[in-house]
Amino acid sequence: MTSSVNQGHVFERILSALPQTQCTRCGYADCAGYAQAIVSGKAAINQCPPGGAEGIERLSSITGLPVQPLNPVNGIEGPRSIAVVDEAWCIGCTLCVKACPVDAIIGSNRQMHTVIESRCTGCELCLPVCPVDCISLENITGNETGWNAWSTEDAQSARQRYAFHVDKTAPSLRKSAELLEKAKCPEASLQPQPAKPLPDHEANDAIAARKRAAIDAALDQSRRQRQARR
Repeated sequence: MTSSVNQGHVFERILSALPQTQCTRCGYADCAGYAQAIVSGKAAINQCPPGGAEGIERLSSITGLPVQPLNPVNGIEGPRSIAVVDEAWCIGCTLCVKACPVDAIIGSNRQMHTVIESRCTGCELCLPVCPVDCISLENITGNETGWNAWSTEDAQSARQRYAFHVDKTAPSLRKSAELLEKAKCPEASLQPQPAKPLPDHEANDAIAARKRAAIDAALDQSRRQRQARR
């Protein structure tokens, strides 16, 4: 793995051997990041819980590194689960939609969201962002774990959806980066400014307060709805 051509070939083989759940449990932003870390020697081959023991064996055969147990720091091998949204609690905040790396959750602002079961990789990234804890996981493969609960076709499909998701969100990320750069640029102070603008810290506090108020209102509404059903 010395030449760049050879490294690129090994990288693609490693990436193709990963389950493409994009769950980040390996410690990297996505499966490609983990694959690159393995190629560069920065990561071990036992950091992917969704791939499990068979996944480690696949990576071992590609890299020549010895098989080793799954690192418990990264998680444990388990059955495939999918996210399920409780319709009665969902407040339509869209945070889970934005967090899903494979666009498996659909729904618009202030409307109930739902998960497309066939697309969900069980990455669990939607769970921590939900402000009302209305998302749970459902085991759909019983005792089958790792690659016994996930197929090569599933992985290829998830990889394609993730690539589409990245392409779709790239423009907004670039726009955010441009706005950040403009905010840092000294020349920005030369541009026409609104009359009597708030100091930066007060403006940020005001924006944060409005966001917090909106979330609190949504949470309060959700609580009242749940109480009314009891």
